[in-house]
Amino acid sequence: MEKRGGGGDPRAHIFLAQPMTVIHEIAFFTVVATANFTPHSGFHQALCILHIIGSDLGVTSPGQLVWLMAGYGLTGTFILLAGRLGDVYGHKLIFLVGNLWFALFSLIAGLSVYTSRPYAVFLFARIMQGIGPALLVPNAVALLGITYVPGPRKAMLFAIFGAMAPASAIISPAFTSLLALARWTYAFFALSLLLVFTTVAGVFVIPGELSPEKARVPRGNFRTLCAELDLPGALTGVSGLVFISVSWNQASIHSWQYPYVPTLLVIGILLCLCFIFVEKYARKPLIPLEAINSGVTFVLAAVFCGWGCFGIYIYYIWEFYEILRGASPLLATAMHSPIFVSGIAAAITTGIIIHRVGPAVVMALALLAFTIGTTLIATAPIDQTYWTQTFLCNLIITWGMDLSFPAATLMLSDLVSSEHQGIAASLVTTVVNYSGALALGVAGTVELRVNGGGKDPEHILRGYRGAWYVAIGLGVVGLILQSIFFLLSRLSRFILEFRRGPPSKQDRG
Repeated sequence: MEKRGGGGDPRAHIFLAQPMTVIHEIAFFTVVATANFTPHSGFHQALCILHIIGSDLGVTSPGQLVWLMAGYGLTGTFILLAGRLGDVYGHKLIFLVGNLWFALFSLIAGLSVYTSRPYAVFLFARIMQGIGPALLVPNAVALLGITYVPGPRKAMLFAIFGAMAPASAIISPAFTSLLALARWTYAFFALSLLLVFTTVAGVFVIPGELSPEKARVPRGNFRTLCAELDLPGALTGVSGLVFISVSWNQASIHSWQYPYVPTLLVIGILLCLCFIFVEKYARKPLIPLEAINSGVTFVLAAVFCGWGCFGIYIYYIWEFYEILRGASPLLATAMHSPIFVSGIAAAITTGIIIHRVGPAVVMALALLAFTIGTTLIATAPIDQTYWTQTFLCNLIITWGMDLSFPAATLMLSDLVSSEHQGIAASLVTTVVNYSGALALGVAGTVELRVNGGGKDPEHILRGYRGAWYVAIGLGVVGLILQSIFFLLSRLSRFILEFRRGPPSKQDRG
């Protein structure tokens, strides 16, 4: 590989672009790595104090509370468009815009209590907040990818980047719980300030050359821009997925008996069909249809099932801590803390084993971890000691998170052609974000059907278990799909080798 950089610089071999000093590199990586920390902060800071927020907003209905979490992941479908925006306008610019967008709507979320309709404003802010992470994550990954030469250093930095997620899942609830002792809105103001600081720092520490050439920026009329960014595809695809998720989440509040709920579902499905038609004829499609083969479909379906399972688990385990076991947000954070150590161990282990046993096996292990972890908490009695099923659940399920994403990305990378490599990580990230929002809507609907109105702890537990059983079902289906994919891959490889026949003596020589 060609190694570019300043002539004679001892660090030039590390970087694809202009080499950085050690201090500059540390500052650069710290700023970029926040893209895998702050999005999880936005999720967990609301989750750990959800009932405190709901009380101030005048909301107690479980269906309405679920919306405050599902809404945040709803706009994760913008990730595919965000990657295209980064390719065209520069990953640095879109990264900075994503931080500012995230900061603005975090501020609005905190200010919502001072409006005449606080729940509506807060929910709107949560939905808009989710666009920020959608802009951040793919462009942060791209910034690291175009900065470093492939090798051990790059692999280690990506591992640290991945470890930001479990770190945020504990650090953010801890700080949020402390700030909530004074006023919960301070947590959203603090996140907004952090994001503004990150934006300012990013202006100075992210190299300016990490931008597209001027020739990449589309010139001409609006039609040219639409073709370059595939705006029709983005509009139909994102809208379709949003309508489907909204219908399921609204069903947990108003049920399917209200005509508008199934109508939203039908509109969403029709828009998704329109998206397929648009992509077939788009000049530069967001998702080239020729890249979507049966193997890609199997992998994405397995990822959807696994992360849908996790989305249900993470919401209801915090409900279990705080509602049924009476834990304060701080104590619930302490109960959840094993995922920090387990997550780091899982990230390191993944880097060691994935090239030895193969990504298909690692993905199967991830789905097994999702399923076993959720089964443990779904069968735990309310008065059982924390150190048995709940503790083991937190240790195990984190492995599903850290094993599944790199495994799925590698499998898709092997399944698509070289010109479609960039789409692999974007597809996985989109499915990861969207599956949790949709699965929560389904689980919330089941919870309200089986909890008997939540009259007492036993009925509430019945509702939570109904939701967790949906998660277990998703985990099992994902494991079956992954097993089928693994067997079909082995079978096709065996048939190919059989047709080739044994190697000739010349080949052996």
